[in-house]
Amino acid sequence: MPNLSTPPLSSAALPTAARIRVWDLPVRLFHWLLVATILIAFLSSEEDSALAPWHVPAGWIAAVLIAFRLVWGFVGGEHARFADFLRPSQIAHHIGGLFSGKPERSIGHNALGGIAIIALLGTVGGIVYSGATMQGEAEGGLHETLANVLLGLIALHVIAVIAMSLLTRDNLIGAFITGTKRSDLHPGVADARPPTSLALPVAAVAIAGSAYGVTLIDPLAFSPGAHAEAGERGAGPESGERSDD
Repeated sequence: MPNLSTPPLSSAALPTAARIRVWDLPVRLFHWLLVATILIAFLSSEEDSALAPWHVPAGWIAAVLIAFRLVWGFVGGEHARFADFLRPSQIAHHIGGLFSGKPERSIGHNALGGIAIIALLGTVGGIVYSGATMQGEAEGGLHETLANVLLGLIALHVIAVIAMSLLTRDNLIGAFITGTKRSDLHPGVADARPPTSLALPVAAVAIAGSAYGVTLIDPLAFSPGAHAEAGERGAGPESGERSDD
């Protein structure tokens, strides 16, 4: 008798779930570059760290990244825009879904996620500002306090992303790597609108302009270890070794 059973499909023959585009490339690059920059800033915060020469440049690079993100929040892709995820009126609904055990999937940042993004950007900005202007123990204490606040915000952010990924079965971390999500989890949702035609030129001007502005404030901003060398030569205050985070 002939074998009428269906042969198992090989992994190569299995259908691939359709994907929808969510996050544009520039906003994803910003996200992971900021993660790397913050990591370097924390690892280089001790004077005996091998990365110590990179502490000041890391802080100024973070400042340039924030300048880009502020601009991209108006000209970037659909879900990168502030207008898309800053929805205070939706916070109560989102929290209600969490407490009821039925959290809704969000194609972009959910309401609480949007608030978290602003809090993270604002805290990083405060760290850079306090580091660039600190004079004496009081300002140094503020710099360190804000750094600790940032650590707490990052921890909450990571926990929330993992929890929402598990609760909604929507891989949020993977989405910020690939820029896409499974379409079957978001039925009827189309690809996100791309950035405007002038988005990249405007962003390039913002990056160049902010980088130039940084060098006006601190000519040694992007030179690893330059502040320490200048301090050793008596060309600047010892606190210049840690002018920002």
